[in-house]
Amino acid sequence: MKNIFSLQPNVDDFIPALEEEKVQAAKMRPAASFWKDGFKRLLHNPIAIVCISIVVLLILIAIFLPMVWPYSYSEQLAVNTYGSDQAYLDWVTNINGGQASDFANLKPFQYSAYEQYLRSNGEFVFPHFFGTDDLGRDYFIRTVFGLRVSLSVGFFASIIVFIIGTIYGAVAGFFGGKVDMVMMRIVDVIYSLPDMLIIILLSVVLKETLTKSIEGTWLESVGVGMISIFIVYGLLYWVGMARMVRGQIMAIKKQEFVLAARTIGTPSVTIIFKHLIPNCVSIIIVMTALQIPSAIFTESFLSYVGLGVAAPMPSLGSLASAASDLTIMKNYTYRLYVPALTICMIVLSLNLLGDALRDAFDPRLRK
Repeated sequence: MKNIFSLQPNVDDFIPALEEEKVQAAKMRPAASFWKDGFKRLLHNPIAIVCISIVVLLILIAIFLPMVWPYSYSEQLAVNTYGSDQAYLDWVTNINGGQASDFANLKPFQYSAYEQYLRSNGEFVFPHFFGTDDLGRDYFIRTVFGLRVSLSVGFFASIIVFIIGTIYGAVAGFFGGKVDMVMMRIVDVIYSLPDMLIIILLSVVLKETLTKSIEGTWLESVGVGMISIFIVYGLLYWVGMARMVRGQIMAIKKQEFVLAARTIGTPSVTIIFKHLIPNCVSIIIVMTALQIPSAIFTESFLSYVGLGVAAPMPSLGSLASAASDLTIMKNYTYRLYVPALTICMIVLSLNLLGDALRDAFDPRLRK
C-alpha cells in the first residue's frame, strides 16, 4: 500500500473525463473577428434591422423598378402616345359627352378619357399610382427616379468624403509636427468657407463655361448644378472626416506595434494603410454612414431652390419645389407629401443606421 505521508498523487484517483464532460467543462467563448463581432451586435439591434430593411428596399426600388415600369420619367403621355383613331373620337363624342380629357393632372389611380376608352374595349392600362403631373408625366416613376438621384448623390458624396478625408487625416496624424500644422491650417481655412455660397457661385460660373462643353453628353442630363455639388463635396465636405481620422491616428501611432513596424524598416505608406487606417475603421464607417443622409438632404435642398439636377431629370427636392405652387398645393396636396415623406424616410433611416453602426463597431461602447 502507498505510504499515507507520501506527497506523490495516487494515479488511480484520476479517471479520464468523458467527451460529454469535456463539452460541459468548455466555457470559453468562440473566437470572433472584429467584423463578425460588430455585425453580430448590429443584428441584435431591432432599430438597425428595420433601418437596413428600409434602405435596402428603397435601393432595390430605385435600381430595378424603372426597368420594368411601362412609363418613363420624361415621357409626356398624350392621346397620340397610344395612337388615336376615329373610333376613339366617336366614343368621346357619343359616350363621354365630348369631354376628351388629357393626361395632365390625373389623380392617383385615375384614368384619362383615352385610357377609359381602351379599358372599355377590354385592353389593360397600367394605372398611375400617384397620378400625373401638369405635363402628363407619371408621378410615381418620377418619384422613383428622384429617389435614385438622391441616393446616387448621397453614396457618391460619401465615397468622396471617405477617400479624401481618410487619406488626408491619416497623413497629417502620422507625420505630425510641421506637416500636421500646415495641413490642419488648410482644413481650418476650408472649414471657414460657406458651402452654400460656394455652390451658388460655382453654379453661376460653370453655367457659363460648361454648358456648351457638356452639350450632347451624359453630363447634360445631370446638369451644371449637380456638377457643382460634386465639386464642392470634393473641396469642402471631407474636412470633418479628416479631423476625426487625424485624432485617431495620433492616438494609435504611439502604440507598440507601430514602433515594431518602424524598427524593422516598414515604409510609412505601408504603416499608414496596413496598420493605422484599419485600426480606425470603426470611426470611418460611422462617419461615412452619417455623411450619406447629410449629402441627400443638401442635394434635396439645392434642388428645391433650383440648383440641383437639370430638367427633365427629377429629384426629390425639385419635385417638392414644383408641388409647392399654391394652385397645386390646393388641389394636389399629395404631390408635396410624397417627395417630402420620402426624403424624411431616407434621412431618418440612414441616421439611425449610422448610430447603430457606431454602437456596434465602437469598442468603447461595449459592455
